[in-house]
Amino acid sequence: MPRFALRVEYDGRPFAGWQRQDGPASVQQTLEEALRVLEPDMGSIAAAGRTDAGVHATGQVAHADMARDWEPFRLSEAVNWHLKPAPVAVTACARVADDWHARFDAVERRYTFRIIARRAPLTLDAGQAWRVIGPLDPEAMQAGAAHLIGQHDFTTFRASICQAKSPVKTLDAITVEARPYPGGQDIRLHLRARSFLHNQVRSIAGTLERVGAGAWAPARVAEALAARDRAACGPVAPPDGLVLTGVRYPSDPFGGSR
Repeated sequence: MPRFALRVEYDGRPFAGWQRQDGPASVQQTLEEALRVLEPDMGSIAAAGRTDAGVHATGQVAHADMARDWEPFRLSEAVNWHLKPAPVAVTACARVADDWHARFDAVERRYTFRIIARRAPLTLDAGQAWRVIGPLDPEAMQAGAAHLIGQHDFTTFRASICQAKSPVKTLDAITVEARPYPGGQDIRLHLRARSFLHNQVRSIAGTLERVGAGAWAPARVAEALAARDRAACGPVAPPDGLVLTGVRYPSDPFGGSR
């Protein structure tokens, strides 16, 4: 069966997360239903990351096995037609090797967490960023983030329901980017790692917000990490601001297409 890689974008607000489950709709279920309009006997699809409820993506990657050897552009066009009106879109499609796997072949995942600091409520960006009222110090946030770079036991920043075998992960980079925003600031945290623990990015974002607000000194991030205790973590940020922006593979399945 021909295997296809799909780059997927979605607004996570209407969904209970990526993974198919009983009850509320998931992104996986929505995409599979669109694919099964084309091929009713298509099996389940796999993705690079199982994003939580409310989390968005611009660069999720999934793979699907189809019976027909579709021309990739026509497959993406057909799937997008049947995805309407759900806020999900296939932005790239490519034929890949039969043993290529969206999850297990990935060597890096990239997330961005967006915080908008201003007193006024959000309108256009509502649901797409975490709004906090007070101003943030991006330099202090970067100083706090520096303590998290490298290989560490991230138990403090791991959800109690996390199913990963080990809390040890290697965080390759955290970059704090500050932009002006009407009435305030647009702060973006860019994180890169081979893989992440459940709620790790949101836990880091909530902790760094405390640093930016002046409630925590940057050095307290190192203390929280060393504690290996969930109680030492800052507040867990809401899912609104979290976006899976990309997944890297040894060879780009989409050939650099955007």
